[in-house]
Amino acid sequence: MIKKKIGLDIGTVRIGIATSDILGMFASSYEVYRRRNLFLDAKYMAELAEKLDADTFVIGLPLKLSGEEGESVKMVKEFAEELKKHSSLPIVFMDERLSTVSAERILIESNMRREKRKNVIDQVAAEIILQNYLDKLKK
Repeated sequence: MIKKKIGLDIGTVRIGIATSDILGMFASSYEVYRRRNLFLDAKYMAELAEKLDADTFVIGLPLKLSGEEGESVKMVKEFAEELKKHSSLPIVFMDERLSTVSAERILIESNMRREKRKNVIDQVAAEIILQNYLDKLKK
């Protein structure tokens, strides 16, 4: 049986969350999770995956434009390591370069006010990351 995928855009303050449909065709924004600490954050994601009956985590890897890894990648990989302690689901990393820029553009084009954009940009970025993964699977 096909299950949902969960896309994560991990930041220092918030984690954007997106989910796929069960056919793995479309990604949708789910929510923005406000970070507490590494243990609780990973535990929450593992419980969410169980609740949503998901089978994969797709995590955005914030590479530099040059393709090199920086401090942000280190933080994301630390999160992934903690997540592995709470869930046996596979974790797939997707290059997320420019996903936040794309999310910002989408929200601006929809005439969303700056204050509101700040609250949803992470989940839209997660949706873009997850959709890129789903599109890659289709090919």
